[in-house]
Amino acid sequence: MAKDGTGYKPEHFINRELSWLEFNQRVLDEALNSSTPLLERVKFFCITSTNLDEFFEVRVAGVKQQIESNVVSRTVDGLTATETFRAITKRVHKLVEQQYDCWNEELVPALERNRIRFLKMADLKAAELEWIQRFYRTEVLPVLTPLGIDSAHPFPQLLNKSLNIVLELEAKQGKRTQKRLAVVQVPRLLPRLVKLPRADGKQDHVFLGQIIKHHLPELFPGGRILGAWMFRVTRNSELYIDEEEIANLLKAVENELHNRRKGDAVRLEVERGCPNSLISALLRRLRLTEDDLHLINGPLNPAGLLQLCQGDHSPELRDAPFVAPVAAQLRGKPDIFAAIRERDILLHHPYESFSSVVEFLEKAAADPKVLAIKQTLYRSGGDTRIVGALMNAVRNGKQVTAVVELRARFDEANNIQWARQLEEAGVHVVYGLVGYKIHAKVSLVVRRDADGIRRYVHLATGNYNASTAKLYTDLGMFTCKPSFGEDATNLFNLLTGICQYQGSQKLLIAPFELHERTLKLIARETSHARQGLPARIIAKVNSLVDEKIIAALYEASQAGVKIDLIVRGICCLRPGVPGVSENITVRSILDRFLEHHRIFYFENAARPEVFLSSADWMPRNFFRRIEVAFPVEDGVLRDRIINEVLAIALSDTVKARHLQADGSYHIQPPPTKTATKRSQFEFIANAAESKCATGRASGRFPKVKLAPGPFAGKRR
Repeated sequence: MAKDGTGYKPEHFINRELSWLEFNQRVLDEALNSSTPLLERVKFFCITSTNLDEFFEVRVAGVKQQIESNVVSRTVDGLTATETFRAITKRVHKLVEQQYDCWNEELVPALERNRIRFLKMADLKAAELEWIQRFYRTEVLPVLTPLGIDSAHPFPQLLNKSLNIVLELEAKQGKRTQKRLAVVQVPRLLPRLVKLPRADGKQDHVFLGQIIKHHLPELFPGGRILGAWMFRVTRNSELYIDEEEIANLLKAVENELHNRRKGDAVRLEVERGCPNSLISALLRRLRLTEDDLHLINGPLNPAGLLQLCQGDHSPELRDAPFVAPVAAQLRGKPDIFAAIRERDILLHHPYESFSSVVEFLEKAAADPKVLAIKQTLYRSGGDTRIVGALMNAVRNGKQVTAVVELRARFDEANNIQWARQLEEAGVHVVYGLVGYKIHAKVSLVVRRDADGIRRYVHLATGNYNASTAKLYTDLGMFTCKPSFGEDATNLFNLLTGICQYQGSQKLLIAPFELHERTLKLIARETSHARQGLPARIIAKVNSLVDEKIIAALYEASQAGVKIDLIVRGICCLRPGVPGVSENITVRSILDRFLEHHRIFYFENAARPEVFLSSADWMPRNFFRRIEVAFPVEDGVLRDRIINEVLAIALSDTVKARHLQADGSYHIQPPPTKTATKRSQFEFIANAAESKCATGRASGRFPKVKLAPGPFAGKRR
């Protein structure tokens, strides 16, 4: 096989940005799916837009910077920055057109059939119009600022992702009548949809922007409004901080957050029907081109539509309610420390309650035997119980350290707020290592037990955030094994002190060894396959981008290793290529919950090893973040991950979309109707069953066996 500097030809890789757009297509597919409950479809429609916002703020902004910097190079898939941008533009236009066809042709009519309507000002009856006018004058008008544009009034610095109205009007200047432009920003603090008071159970809404447009003559007295159209600007939102040159990271992040709102424009969205002359004026003033223009046939900034899903109305239009039970291993055991001493404990969220993790910290804070607590916080989400437990621990005389990552993208403001509150309460707050984001999920409790000092550790694939733990699928593990406790202690010492990485017994830590160890684990499976020994790899990640990992998987495939990858989002590996990746399958599962856990399974010649991790297989996770992968050594828990978590995910025939060699994704229909499986529903059913089962606490889990690999049955 002809190979180049990366190990394989460009056609063996999928472009990172285009792969992400295919992921967002899969999100939109859930909005298009008529079997999805209607309000859940609305959520997926909104998520498609918020995903695109972040994509433009970060990824497209980066590509445009490469173009402007005259960077002449090709990515591993063979595209230059300009070629990548053109491909992105073409794909996004197609995606957005399909998205708004979904809104106009499917969602709006379906919502109307279910008594949820969007009315135009012309549709309102006299009493409704009077109510709207009162609302406008009392709630809206006081916070509006009309901004004229002329030689004395330059084009305003519009905030990132703010919704605005551009209008053309005629105004008299002396004896002459001139055409003028003006801008009105739609207030962010007001609801995007204004719900009319109704007593008949109908839910009638009017868009706030439409209300403001209707009352524009009051904002511009003496002028004649010729037309008004909504528009929205997306800006580069990456933070640029040189940690080597700053004395105060917290202050530097705060300053950059202010700059984020006024970064360079990267996208202009305009309501369809806006005259070309106005569009050209907007593009010129924002220093954008027609490639950056997106004409929208519907509501701009659909995130505001999520308020339709608020409240307890219309349960028939939503997913059935689900309340996660407490994990069977902890059920009926008030002393969580005693339970952990008995054996390691595995938690599968959101199917098992995250409350056990919160209670672990709360009990540690109140327990007089606990001496110290050390905690990483990446996206805390303002969880008052977790942060409150840390502050309460200080009040109870314990030594408490919180490693807070200030640069968790788009959560920076929240983390700054909580970091300050923790510091004021007496928690020792640190921000980790210069040059690295702290993405590891680790909690360490030091306790004086009857037989001596013992360290209790919680390790996880997801954040310490009770809100997202109800929506994201993640795994966590409690252990008090001395080797894990020592590794966790050394990790925190590395993050808080000035010392060199000394290695670890159990944990695989990035950026120091996770990448190298992962390559060695893949290489071991390759070697076993060549020797005729059992060899198989299963990896569940959010993204697969790293070139060396992909090349190693290709080598393993060619050696005969059966490889099953479950990759929710970006996947640059191209499966099913003859002579390269014929033994590799890739599937992406999108459903009610966001698939988020990272699981690595290696057959290891019939002595399987399983690792859980905070890290995806991406260069940033391997080299620019502090990440942790940890082995699951308890045989019962390991079998549960293999025979329950992985096997059920691999058996999904409803929500699993399979990546094809050409980069497209397709759902593979089951061979028979009885073989239909929806993995997340299986997990929900298992959780409901566990409420009644007594055997699971002792380690009896449903057996859903993995399909045999090419060397099944062969043992040393």
